[in-house]
Order: sequence, then C-alpha cells, then structure tokens
Amino acid sequence: MPGWTTFRDVRPTLKLAGPVVAAQMALASLGFVDTVMVGRLGAEELAAVALGNSVFFFLFIVTSGVLQAVNPMVAQAHGAGERMPIVRSVRQALWLGTVLGAVAMVVLWTVEPALLWAGQEPATVRAAMTYLHVMLWGIVPALWFVGMRGFVEALGHPFPVTVIAFCGVVVNIVANGLLMYGWGPLPALGIVGTGWASVAVFWSIFGLLALFVYRVPPFSEYAIFAALRTPDQAYFKELLYIGGPIGIARGVEAGLFTMTALMAGVLGSEVLAAHQIALQCASLAFMVPLGIGIAGSVRVGQAAGRNDAAGARRAGFTAMGCATATMTVSATLFWLFPDAIVAFFIDPTLPENQAVAPLAASLLLIAAVFQVFDGVQVAAGSALHGLKDTRIPMVIAFLTYWGIGLTSGYVFGVQGDAGAHGLWWGLVLGLVAASIWLTLRFHQNVEHAVKTRDIAAPTAPPSA
Repeated sequence: MPGWTTFRDVRPTLKLAGPVVAAQMALASLGFVDTVMVGRLGAEELAAVALGNSVFFFLFIVTSGVLQAVNPMVAQAHGAGERMPIVRSVRQALWLGTVLGAVAMVVLWTVEPALLWAGQEPATVRAAMTYLHVMLWGIVPALWFVGMRGFVEALGHPFPVTVIAFCGVVVNIVANGLLMYGWGPLPALGIVGTGWASVAVFWSIFGLLALFVYRVPPFSEYAIFAALRTPDQAYFKELLYIGGPIGIARGVEAGLFTMTALMAGVLGSEVLAAHQIALQCASLAFMVPLGIGIAGSVRVGQAAGRNDAAGARRAGFTAMGCATATMTVSATLFWLFPDAIVAFFIDPTLPENQAVAPLAASLLLIAAVFQVFDGVQVAAGSALHGLKDTRIPMVIAFLTYWGIGLTSGYVFGVQGDAGAHGLWWGLVLGLVAASIWLTLRFHQNVEHAVKTRDIAAPTAPPSA
C-alpha cells in the first residue's frame, strides 16, 4: 500500500527515535536533579528555584521552538542532496540563537516587577531574581545547542547528542554538589550555585557538540564555523518564517498547562498537589512520543527533499503509529497501577496526604486517556514541521489548546463542580481536537507540500 505506513518503515523510525528519546529523557532529568538537590536546602530555596525556572524555561521553550526550524530545513536539503543550504541554515541558526538569547537575557534581568505584579511573595521573588541573574548567562549556549542538535539529528545521526546529553547530567550533579553545598575551598553558594551549575551544563553540552561537529566527519565536512562573521539575510528570514510559528505554538501549549495549574491552585492546595503529580507523570511519558515525533519530522523532511510524497506520508503515519503504541503502554500502566505510581511521589499513609493521594490516582486514570491523544498530536505536528508546514498548526494549537482545552477545563472544573477532574477532561478534549485536526492536515497537505517543497517559506537565493 504505497503512501501508507508499513512495517518496513517502523524499524528506521525507531532506530532514529531511540537515541532521541534517550536524549530527551536526559535533558528532562536536569530539572529533576535540580529539584531534588535544591530540596535539601529548604522549602524557601525550592520555591525560589521553582519560580525562577518557570520563567526561564517558558522563555527557553518559546525561543528554542523557533530554532526547531533547523530540523526540516536541514532534513529537506539533505534529502535533496544539497549541501550549501544545510551550511547556511545551521550558521544562521547560531546567529538567530544569539539574537533570541540576547532578548531573553534582557527579559530575565528585568522580570522582577512582573513577578511582583502577579502576586508572588516578595521574598521569593528576590531570591528567584538572584537565581535568574545567574541563569541568564546560560540561555545563549542552550539555544546554540538546540540549533546544532537539529543539524546533527536531521542528518540521521542522533547518538552523539544522546551521549552529550548524559554528559550534561553528570556535569549537573557534580557542579550542583560542589557549588550548592561547597567542598574544600569552594564556598556553599546555595541557589546561586545551582544557577552556576546549570550555566556550566549549558556551556558544556554546547561546547562538546560544537567540538564534535568541528572535528568528526561527516559533520566536519560542512565547515559550519568557517564563515560565521556575517548574517545571511535570506536564511535568517526563512528560519524565522518557519520557526516563529513553532515557537508561538510551543508558548501556547506551555501557557495551557500554566493556566491549568493556576486554576488547580484556585481549587485548593491539595488539588494543585494532585494535579502536579499527575502532570509530572504525563510529562515524563511525553518524552517518548516527543522523541518519536522528532525522528518522524526528520524522515518526513528527508523524503520531501527527495520529492517522495509517498515516503513522506509513510514516515509521518509511521511516527504517529509508533507514538500511539508507546503511549498506549504508558496509559495502560497509569490505568493499572495509579496508586503505586502516586506512592513514588508522596507517602499515602501520612495524614497530610490522605486527600491528595486518591485524587492524584484518579487523575492518572484521566491522564491515561490524555496520553494517547497527546502522542498522536505531537507526532502529527512534528510530521507537519517536516514539511515546513508550521503556520496552520500554530493556529490549530491556539484554537484547540486555548479555545477548547482551557475553556472547557474552566467551565467543567472551576465554574462547574467537577473540580480537578473537570480541568483534566478539558485537557483531554483539547488534545483530542488537536490530534484529529493535525492528522487531517498532514493527510490532506502532504502531496502538495512535497510538490512545492518550499510551501512554508520564501525560497532563499542560491549561495555564492
């Protein structure tokens, strides 16, 4: 059945997705490590780091989303056998990362009035700002890493990124221990030390990946760092044209979960705690379809570069099928063992957890449904990104996440009497709508996108 997924497409998808998933898990664990180690400093320090990270990573999600345009640009050029567009795309990703990082640094330096206006405790805000004034020195190399990672993975070689990501975890643990708690002549810096440890991680993973790209074939053959002095206006604009909608969509998605958490907080601290437990479980499981989606985006882009519409269709639907299968496994675990999963986070026998534990377990049952559609929507959206189709998916994200998901969650959970369950059923409805709409968009648009190749961006002039 040409044009539809076949079993022969599953193996290359999983071969590419496996290292990507591992890298996603490693990078996601950085925040987990920080939370565990900062927790030993005290509740006030943990609150300050949590507040600071909520600001830092929201900005990082949006800006790194823009740089994800590197993946389809490189993948399509690689599929077409064109070398110079790859070089120019990656070089401009480094320039764009610098510009976006500089803007983010200004925001991080000046965000204190906004946090106070939002009603945060002044003491927590002051502590968070000391943390952010250190963290801001890491956002530019973090964005450079995203651009370089897109280059390496789009060529079909994700394993180096995986190794480097796990090196980052080691650096994070060691640097946190030395700088947070002190060692020998090194003073204990508390949460400031946590910030410097994160900065060290960002510079380390970028430095290692840059050295790898500079020294190791076939990446070294592209001479990415040979001519970085001048921006390339055409490719800079193309990155913004393709990546801007991705960044906005990522921000809309992050905003959905932020607003849902705020609504859970309105319902009470026990509801918020249960919501956070269920969301942490769902977020960890989400790393798997996210990695599969990235692999699918690369394979769709490479097929589009070869003008192989049937191959692009198979690659996209294979990724959706693999994402659905893996999320069905995690959904089954959520459904069968909700109490055991909750017990990993809190002790359900303690009096203060008597209300939280059963509520969190019941939310995991809804999260089981949530999981499957979350996997489909991220794989379908990534497949569209592989076609450089990003603007309509951005609109779909806004309409489904906020128009359906957030609105229905508010109606069910806050205005109605469904409480936390209503909030989560709202999330489910938003993801169901997004998964259906994005899948239909890919199904209907793949041939046209491959035929035109540059459907989503103005064609850059040929390189001199």
